[in-house]
Amino acid sequence: MKPLAPWLQTQLHHLVHRSGHAFLLQGPSGLGQYELGLALAAAWLCHQPTEDGACGTCPSCHGIEVRAHTELSVLMPETEMLALGWPLTEKAQKDIDDKQRKPSREIRVENMRQSLGFTQTTGSASSGKVVLICPAERMNHVTANTLLKTLEEPPGNTRFILACQAADELLPTVRSRCQSHQMAWPTAQQAADWLVAQGIPAQQAPVLLQACGGRPDDALDMFQAGIQASHWNALPRLISRGEPGVLADQPAKLVLSSLQKLCHDLLQVSVGGTARYFQPGDLPSGAGFASLSQWSRELLQLAKTIDHPYQPGLLLEACVNRAQQALQVPR
Repeated sequence: MKPLAPWLQTQLHHLVHRSGHAFLLQGPSGLGQYELGLALAAAWLCHQPTEDGACGTCPSCHGIEVRAHTELSVLMPETEMLALGWPLTEKAQKDIDDKQRKPSREIRVENMRQSLGFTQTTGSASSGKVVLICPAERMNHVTANTLLKTLEEPPGNTRFILACQAADELLPTVRSRCQSHQMAWPTAQQAADWLVAQGIPAQQAPVLLQACGGRPDDALDMFQAGIQASHWNALPRLISRGEPGVLADQPAKLVLSSLQKLCHDLLQVSVGGTARYFQPGDLPSGAGFASLSQWSRELLQLAKTIDHPYQPGLLLEACVNRAQQALQVPR
């Protein structure tokens, strides 16, 4: 397992010394919920744990590293499990390979039932079993209700970690059965130093951090998607001219998020506020508040269906054209 970021290591040290059978790691995206949850699971299952977590060298740690630990069950949307190298169930993998269905973007109730069955079997290690659910808000109501009884009274020495980016979307009955841990934000310097250590040029790190609202994981994802500081700085002017810029090569969710950030900053500045994601000098001027407000509402509506199988080129063209209209100076 790769070393944790310093602010995550501090939180892990705190969590491994807390008692309890279910923890809810909650906070906005980009703060490392998945990484912290996996590190906590590794610490609980480690054969030679240290004061700060797992040893990283024992058979248990190796099992997690190669995604084959017999006492750990990871529940994620199938799309994310595939992206992170976690194996699917034989049936799920066969269905997808045979093109009977696409990988699920939710945590399927069938997978939850299998995981709860896993908790009922006798483990081979004294450290017990761990179930990691991430992002927990991707459980629908049926899946979440299936979890409730076991979450309240887990069999044997079973512990649960729910990593979440939108706790308000979880059932209250799920939240009430967990000890809550609010994810800590790194300082700007901590986050910038970490991004530089990940290979981002030092002059770009502050710009990408601002573009992501101070969330270092999101800033790293943005850089790895090919968005550099100069691209981000140029984006508002390009959009105002009807040009997609670097968004031409990006997935629909990133396109939507970028346009929402631009709309947010323009609305803020129009009422005397401060831009959050862009430098004020990079923002086009003169767009009317009414036009920006309407555009903001339309972007919120689009967010409800952004996972639908839109044709990427047509969606991008429509989004950029609508943005250009919203940014036109009233006559």
